[in-house]
Amino acid sequence: MDKNNYVAIMAGGIGSRFWPISRTDFPKQFLDILNTGRTLIQATFDRFAKFIPAENIYVVTFEQYKDIVADQLPGLPAENILCEPSRKNTAPCIAYVSYKLQKLNPEANLICAPSDHLILDEEEFRKVCLGALAFTASIKALITLGIKPTHPNTGYGYIQYEQQRVGDNVFKVKTFTEKPDLQLAKTFIASGDFLWNAGIFVWQVKNIIKAFERYLPEMTEVFEAEKKHFNSNREKDAIERIYPQCVNISIDYGVMEKADNVYIIPSSFGWSDLGTWASTYENLEKDYLGNAVAGNNVMVIDATNNMIHSGNEKLLVLQGLDEFVIVDTDDVLLICKKDKEQEIKEYVAEIKRNKGDKYI
Repeated sequence: MDKNNYVAIMAGGIGSRFWPISRTDFPKQFLDILNTGRTLIQATFDRFAKFIPAENIYVVTFEQYKDIVADQLPGLPAENILCEPSRKNTAPCIAYVSYKLQKLNPEANLICAPSDHLILDEEEFRKVCLGALAFTASIKALITLGIKPTHPNTGYGYIQYEQQRVGDNVFKVKTFTEKPDLQLAKTFIASGDFLWNAGIFVWQVKNIIKAFERYLPEMTEVFEAEKKHFNSNREKDAIERIYPQCVNISIDYGVMEKADNVYIIPSSFGWSDLGTWASTYENLEKDYLGNAVAGNNVMVIDATNNMIHSGNEKLLVLQGLDEFVIVDTDDVLLICKKDKEQEIKEYVAEIKRNKGDKYI
């Protein structure tokens, strides 16, 4: 394994679209959503540990989740859990780990990836990542992995790319487009030069820091002023001074959509961001009536095409429902039409207004 290769697993989100099983104090990345026996962050760590040394894997998470990360990833060195004092999206998160690694290893080559995605073909994923790392080791490039779309999904961002190859399956990015409506998504698919944005990035640390200097100079200034404290017992205090001064912005908006050295690798490795109950439904086995059931104590009678998630203590009996999401927890029962599940975030906000934080 190349000692210059590193991974940053981003694990600070709260997964509100997966309410009610994903809660503020124990969010989606720490759950076994698909009943595989491993939580999403454990599966992500396992996937990277096959080709990146464990001591080179970092997890960036909200400070409230530090103990959960340590408990779920016993193979991860404790000093590799980086805690954010507040949620400021992906740009500050990536700046933090990049400045830390720059001091440890100026030649660090870094993969930044979410903690809660599903990847079915792990061998193909390994090949794509190693190909990206080989490219960025010698070229001043910012790489994003693009997924070859299988249908016009309106829940993903899209990336258009130039058709002329610049490396081994590496292409120059033309445009980023946020989640389109259905008609536009169909147009993208038909054109053949758009990919889904997987939110997985590869670059040399020194090159992403140069991009921060150019496109997010205010954030760079704050990190530069404090970087001397990184990798010391003063790092935590430094981060607590840095984060209140950082704007809440994604790496896509802050850097990738502006930079002129962004490249993409078209990929097919059985990817899903598991961003919604609908995407979970797509990735679970179905019974002969099209029901996807996560739970061992569920009986389904004359019900079709439902997404059902339940604990194993309580017996759940469903009759006559079609195209619903049903999620049963100890203190919340959610019954929601599948085509309305994008509104779950709004339901959570309404519950917070009316019921406080008890169920959030």
